[in-house]
Amino acid sequence: MTMAIDDTAARPDTAAPRRRASLSALIGLGPRDLALILAVALVAIAAWEFLPPALGVSRYIIPTFSQCLAEFGSMVTRDNLFGHTLHTLGTAVAGFLLGSAFGAACGYALGLSPLAERTLSPYILALQIAPKVAFAPLFIMWFGYTFVPGLLVTMLVVFFPILVNVLQSMKTVDRDLVNLARVYHMSRFAIFRKIELPSSLPNLFAGLRIGSTLAVIGVTVGELVGGNSGLGFLITYGEGQANTAMVFNAIGMLTVIGIALYAVVARLEARVLHWIRRD
Repeated sequence: MTMAIDDTAARPDTAAPRRRASLSALIGLGPRDLALILAVALVAIAAWEFLPPALGVSRYIIPTFSQCLAEFGSMVTRDNLFGHTLHTLGTAVAGFLLGSAFGAACGYALGLSPLAERTLSPYILALQIAPKVAFAPLFIMWFGYTFVPGLLVTMLVVFFPILVNVLQSMKTVDRDLVNLARVYHMSRFAIFRKIELPSSLPNLFAGLRIGSTLAVIGVTVGELVGGNSGLGFLITYGEGQANTAMVFNAIGMLTVIGIALYAVVARLEARVLHWIRRD
């Protein structure tokens, strides 16, 4: 007669290591790194708080950290800071998604058709060279003081990094694999789906990471030039009121939005490209 052996006690508990591993993968930093970052942040905040008064710098030039915190509370209750932040976040996310979709679609289309690439490349290059900020007043004349100009500027600044990265990746696909697939009579769509698309994903996500940071710039430009809401509008309003602390806080919230967008893209990249080793 055989006896069943309960190996529950002998089996190592892998739940905790898995949680620790997932947390480490999420932030990408160890405890020592986090401690160093926190130490640098504390030193920077202390310098920000005590150096301007010690050097006789007016609060209208560089407000202290505590003054910015006090103004932050006033902006929450008086100026609907969170509403403006959500407006900017929504426009940035929408512009990023639409610009990324159009950029990737155009990049793949041009990569699949060398004739279309040769025909359209001069026009795409001309549009890329044109300063995107210059389009904001034009969009305002067309669509008025709404969220649309900021959305369109965001789409423009996101579109080109995605397009360029995808198109470049399509040009560097292993031709031996493509030729082998043709020998086995694979269709053009099957070659794209099984060879070209997977090969282009690292470049696509590189463009998405760049686009996630540029999206915040694009929406801010639109709101600065002619917006009536959003963090860019608060920057313009704070400038008109000589309220430097308001400008600092709005810039800080824009930075938080940019970091959040970048973190989401980086996390998605780690999940999709899980086979790529990251040290």
